Amino acid sequence: MRRARCLAFGALLALAACGVVWNDPYPADEAGKNILYTAFIDRPKHLDPVQSYAEDEGRFIQQIYEPPLQYHYLKLPYELVPLTATQLPKPIELEGGRFTRYEIRIRPGIRYQPHPAFVEANRHLAPRVIARLKTPYALPLGTRELTAEDYIYQIKRLAHPRLHSPIFGLMAQYILGLDGFAGTLQRADARPDAWLDLRPFPLEGVELVDRYRFRVTLKGRYPQFVYWLAMPFFAPVPWEAEQFYQQPGMAARNFTLDWWPVGTGPFMLAENNPNARMVLVRNPHFRGEPYPSEGSRADRAAGLLADAGRTMPFLDRVVFSREKESIPYWNKFLQGYYDSSAIPSDTFDRAVRIAVGGEVGLTPEMRDRDIRLSTSVDISIIYLGFNWLDATVGGASNRARKLRQAISIAVDWEEYISIFLNGRGRVAHDPLAPGIFGQRSGRAGINPVTHVWKNGRAERRPIAQARRLLAEAGYPDGRDRETGQPLVLVLDTVGRGPGDKPRFDWFRRQFAKLAIQLEIRDTDWNRFQEKIRKGSQQLYILGWNADYPDPENFLFLLNGQQSRAGKQGENSSNYVNAEYDALFDRMKNMPNSSERQEIIDRMVDIVRRDAPWLWGFHPVTYELSQSWLLNDKPNNMARNNLKYLRVNVERRTGLRREWNQPVLWPLVAIFALLAAAVLPAMAIYRRRERMAARSA
Repeated sequence: MRRARCLAFGALLALAACGVVWNDPYPADEAGKNILYTAFIDRPKHLDPVQSYAEDEGRFIQQIYEPPLQYHYLKLPYELVPLTATQLPKPIELEGGRFTRYEIRIRPGIRYQPHPAFVEANRHLAPRVIARLKTPYALPLGTRELTAEDYIYQIKRLAHPRLHSPIFGLMAQYILGLDGFAGTLQRADARPDAWLDLRPFPLEGVELVDRYRFRVTLKGRYPQFVYWLAMPFFAPVPWEAEQFYQQPGMAARNFTLDWWPVGTGPFMLAENNPNARMVLVRNPHFRGEPYPSEGSRADRAAGLLADAGRTMPFLDRVVFSREKESIPYWNKFLQGYYDSSAIPSDTFDRAVRIAVGGEVGLTPEMRDRDIRLSTSVDISIIYLGFNWLDATVGGASNRARKLRQAISIAVDWEEYISIFLNGRGRVAHDPLAPGIFGQRSGRAGINPVTHVWKNGRAERRPIAQARRLLAEAGYPDGRDRETGQPLVLVLDTVGRGPGDKPRFDWFRRQFAKLAIQLEIRDTDWNRFQEKIRKGSQQLYILGWNADYPDPENFLFLLNGQQSRAGKQGENSSNYVNAEYDALFDRMKNMPNSSERQEIIDRMVDIVRRDAPWLWGFHPVTYELSQSWLLNDKPNNMARNNLKYLRVNVERRTGLRREWNQPVLWPLVAIFALLAAAVLPAMAIYRRRERMAARSA
């Protein structure tokens, strides 16, 4: 027994000496391989590109599907470039602008990932065969060339009666005949359990020219359409995939396009367990794509052009592990088991230091590990809105306008960002996000209703000015001058749990500065949405992420024609201003120019004065990346980013070993204590044994 113990202890010491990492959470056969390790929090609901409209889903499907266009990975401002298309399509006006046509030519030779749908026999399987399948990839696999008809098939899928695409309503306004096409499909969908082949049904506004060309005809002018051609909604879906997945018994085993996508991109989904782990692997049929060779001086200095011209993707595999809690995620990052990480609020001070002047830097601990910090202002806005239909806070009267202006001054978003976001936000002064054409910066970009320019920076106006505006609105000291009743306002919001209480208390304190009582109604998402649809809310909190980097995609949120309660649009405040709407109609289809800038400036002035929103803030993303992760640059529009990333596997292996050295002294101490206790007892036992033998 003593010999066995010594051997076991010696084996532990030998393993430590060999550098084996005992706490590695990944299988041993993955060691030293070209794999990127990352995490996700929210499980994706849709992987079908016609239905997906969430960032947590886009991080998967945009590596798999390829629309005709993409955003340049390094350039700012954001720039569209071809992906599968040979060039950017140009609008051709027809009948004096009554219609606009885009012709898209795709590259020949692009092939789909291996998939059983491309084998004819697999589209006619017996139910017993389907019942035994654990993965569709257990069947014989095939492929074929991408054609223009696949893009047409996906555009038709926008109107599919069973799919409920979130952009159908918008596209039906522009794509010629799409609204009528939806009615045709609705009538033809007689068997909801059977495959509805969309190919025989003609769509007036979409025309096949030849194997590699198709045309889309729009009603009127809509220059933003080219941005949609960079989104998964316009990525190709092969008809064979729909037929394959529509076989009886497939959906019961989660064999659907929503679960197992089929694309031409650099990666394919090999493992889908959204509660624990999802794995992308390199698509063996991917044609390869050169890493960009254009970028800024800062890009070159950061090493982001070192791989210029090299064939992508660089990774063989990407492993996504689900992390429901932020602390385990953070600890695994520090151990080197994740290649990048966001910064949880609980550990922000451990990672980041913010100097007195606002300069952001890393803590010594992070610098010692050679960890990099990147920050980017999201192309989004979080705002608190007033309902224009409400009798107290809504409408164009001076009384309501001054009330909104007073509250806009009182709610201190700078303080909110400092307390609840660790400084990870930028105060908004209008609807436009930074980096969008038309958005002014510096002194020219401040909201004069809420801020003044002092000492080279924007300062919030004093609360005394807000109180004066409140009195002018007829609510001195927070009471209605005519009735003497206290002013009580109601804020509807979607709660996330017990942790919301400090945030709700903070909002109450902001309104209390004006002696206004704020009642907060915390509800679930569905009930909140129902109130917004009916226009029955008074105040509410929402956010907007840009679909594309154009001012129209933000300014339309306050267009009267987009009223949520009246027209089921995206104007949740139901704001209406005739001058603003007329200017929007002029601006929305214009190219970027000085004339367009002048119109935007006037529109911004109008909404600042009317104050239908408390402008809130633009979130700032902080991301940490390990020194071995290369080519990592934040890009809020280019979400197909995994093909650009490269891992220095040797450096990662070495640092993981260094950071995860086993602490052996407790084992040595325990072994010594055991030995100190056991050896004397064994000696006494042996003496007694010998004494007994001599007596006999």
